[in-house]
Amino acid sequence: MLQIKSYTKKNGKTYYKFQTYLGTDETGKVVRAARQGFATRAAARKEAMRLKAEFQEEGYQKPTYETFEEVYEFWFESRYVNKVKESTAVKTKELFKNHILKDFGKMRITAITFAHCQESINKWSKKTTKTKSMAGYCKRIFDYAIYAMEIIKKNPMDGVDIPKLKKTSKEDYAFYSREELEHFLECAKQEENPKWYVLLRLLSFSGMRKGEALGLQWKDINFENKTISINKTLARGEDNKLIIQTTKTTSGERTISLDDKTLEILKQWRTAQRLDYLKLGMNTNKPTQTIFTNLNNDYIQHAHLTTVMDRIVKKHDLKRITIHQLRHSHCSLLFEAGASIKEVQERLGHSSYEVTMNIYTHVTKERKEETAAKFANFMGF
Repeated sequence: MLQIKSYTKKNGKTYYKFQTYLGTDETGKVVRAARQGFATRAAARKEAMRLKAEFQEEGYQKPTYETFEEVYEFWFESRYVNKVKESTAVKTKELFKNHILKDFGKMRITAITFAHCQESINKWSKKTTKTKSMAGYCKRIFDYAIYAMEIIKKNPMDGVDIPKLKKTSKEDYAFYSREELEHFLECAKQEENPKWYVLLRLLSFSGMRKGEALGLQWKDINFENKTISINKTLARGEDNKLIIQTTKTTSGERTISLDDKTLEILKQWRTAQRLDYLKLGMNTNKPTQTIFTNLNNDYIQHAHLTTVMDRIVKKHDLKRITIHQLRHSHCSLLFEAGASIKEVQERLGHSSYEVTMNIYTHVTKERKEETAAKFANFMGF
């Protein structure tokens, strides 16, 4: 009996899978087959009929998965891609393509040894900071080959030594002081397009992530309650396409307060946006309108915002920090203003205390160093 069912992937596309009875083998054991990933119901039915005809002619031939790449592809489609966000799946696929499969892809999975694994780990650690994650993915592939496919007996990743990452430097947690941030935003005001000042002001005074800001819609801002709801993020999906998905924050949506001046700047931008697009024949007067868009009223590329930030820094000879480090700046200034670690963690949507504490520790260390310098300058000897 053939059963065909539809299912929806994270990217919203509908696919089909089937389970069918083929017959019995020479021992009398019932043989069934299941497949998934078909774009149409007809394609799923065609493959099921092919398998049944093949079984009747030759008996059931259990598929073999000999290379690491073959096992990886089967694991990715059956155990991974439907359980994570699309952007996460894309990043994982890139790790395999750019690093893991270059070493293991064409090797027979039964031939991969502990020595092969350790050698690759050592090589990856010199090229990327993702070595620990990559080792974890490899371990999952080998475990799948052991427990689900029963084609190897031992995981060659067991016991490998993963080199420790170098300690974070000052540059990793660079941020602007209150005075530096004020000067930076004054420089941003001089940009020809006022959109960039509004966006950079919002990032600086909310601490939200770049993708979260680029995915915002006007309905997410409550001007009466002076709050903003952060519940989605602009990410990159399959085929480099920009997509909206749930925010990185593990607890889901978070709502934070905004100061009066930032809210007033946003109100002014909403009016300007409506007038600018009306001149181009586009009506943006709707709650679902994205707050920051390009000339065609489409999403802004992440890299474009980075380019704008770099241009402002270079043009005005400012201290070099990244867009993400504006988030660090907000975090450090919150601590300076007296906010608790718990308050900062919730406002920024950090997944754990550890992330918040890393910045807190760095900020307090900087302050201690400044205190010593102030004393020495005062004493003068």
